[in-house]
Amino acid sequence: MTDRPITILVCALGGEGGGVLAEWLYLTAVHAGHAAQSTSIPGVAQRTGATTYYVEVHPRPQAELGPRRPVFSLNPVAGEIDLLLSSELLETVRHVGNGMASAERTLVISSTARALTVAEKMGQGDDRVDTAALLAVLQRHVRAAELLDFNALARQAGTVISAVLLGAVAASGALPFARARYEETIRASGKGVEASLRGFALAFDAVSARRAQQALVDAALAATPAPDLRTLARQRLVDYQDEAYARLYDERLARIEAAEGRMQGPVTQELVRWLALWMAFDDIVRVAAAKLAASRLRRVQREVGLKDGELLAVYDHFKPGVPELAALLPQALADRLIAWDRRRVAAGRAPWALPLKVGTHTVTGTLALRFVAALQGQRRRGSRFALEQKLIEQWLAAVERGTREDPALGLELARCGRLIKGYGSTNERGKDNLLHIVQHLSAGPRPAAERAQQVRAAREAALADEAGHRLDQTLQAAGAPPRPLREQTIRWYKRRPAG
Repeated sequence: MTDRPITILVCALGGEGGGVLAEWLYLTAVHAGHAAQSTSIPGVAQRTGATTYYVEVHPRPQAELGPRRPVFSLNPVAGEIDLLLSSELLETVRHVGNGMASAERTLVISSTARALTVAEKMGQGDDRVDTAALLAVLQRHVRAAELLDFNALARQAGTVISAVLLGAVAASGALPFARARYEETIRASGKGVEASLRGFALAFDAVSARRAQQALVDAALAATPAPDLRTLARQRLVDYQDEAYARLYDERLARIEAAEGRMQGPVTQELVRWLALWMAFDDIVRVAAAKLAASRLRRVQREVGLKDGELLAVYDHFKPGVPELAALLPQALADRLIAWDRRRVAAGRAPWALPLKVGTHTVTGTLALRFVAALQGQRRRGSRFALEQKLIEQWLAAVERGTREDPALGLELARCGRLIKGYGSTNERGKDNLLHIVQHLSAGPRPAAERAQQVRAAREAALADEAGHRLDQTLQAAGAPPRPLREQTIRWYKRRPAG
């Protein structure tokens, strides 16, 4: 067992009993024979400020330490918190945003309940912070999290949230104390004992049940072999187009395996996902099929909380433009349509688009989407399909050539597939960046190992900066030309003189 103290940060809104919780944690440790220390930073009550309490507990009983005495800190240190307790979700994320939590170290126990800030209440519309975004922050920046509506449990027990959070701490195993120790501390307080014990028990049982369920899921996943990513990718392409398209995928991977000189090499493994994602590029056919998917309807029903006997109307808004329509036309017709739209833009008009509002729940709306989804066969004859295959071949040729020269170079070029994502301008920008890197950094007189480093640096720069400024700087540092400027239409508007 480590001799480093267990660090606990209690984050509470004014009047929620954060001081009581911190005191209970301190007293539980002391009564169990462990050295501990508690400090606090008072704040202003009722959401115009916050109160934090800091507790450190030595993990070993004082009897084991003998004459030695631990040295505790008076203040929390960013990134050095083992247990972060909070009664409100936004307050939890605020402290995580301040750097208190660590993805390698911190367990968060937080209520998912919200107490709206002044700014959220002042907005004319719904200015509440998105709960899903808050939860996503926690998933990225903490080691683990126990998230429940502890406020609801407190109301159910007729007590304050401090007793409920104490029960969650006991069930989490974050501190080396048995359940009875915590309950003894509550009884010794002499105030609202029965209600506090009820709230403690509700939280203890809820967290214990959730942890037991998670353990069963983890055990099941560990016992189940992971799905073969290559098989999943191949099935994706069959669903996207047809079996012949999946065979093309197999042939492309086989080329890279031949360049590596072995089956399932690292370059091929890296290509498995990125190649499939690029080959299954988004277009109006794919969008229509996705809108009709049964899984999508179930997700919508779940998100709106549809109850038995209720009717659900779903409207999808589309605005296809010339690029989307031209993608399914043969090259000659596509060129004529794009040229017509460019003349419109050059004359000062907006690009052509067709705003649509489709009732997916209606017969006509469903039939319209089914008609578009049925154009899957037309995709092969369209101009975009030919263009995408040409660009994919340019990338694969560079990967194959680089792999034969140096596997490290081939691997970095294969990883550039990460740049292809999204749709519309985002997708176009990613492809432009990838091809520019391939054309100017994959070959040349410099050693292959140095080119591999340059490709990696350029890829990371492109992913880190959407505007591309860092990528241009990285390209120039490697002796490559910056990306060419893209033509942008300047639109002038008449403005009435002032006065």
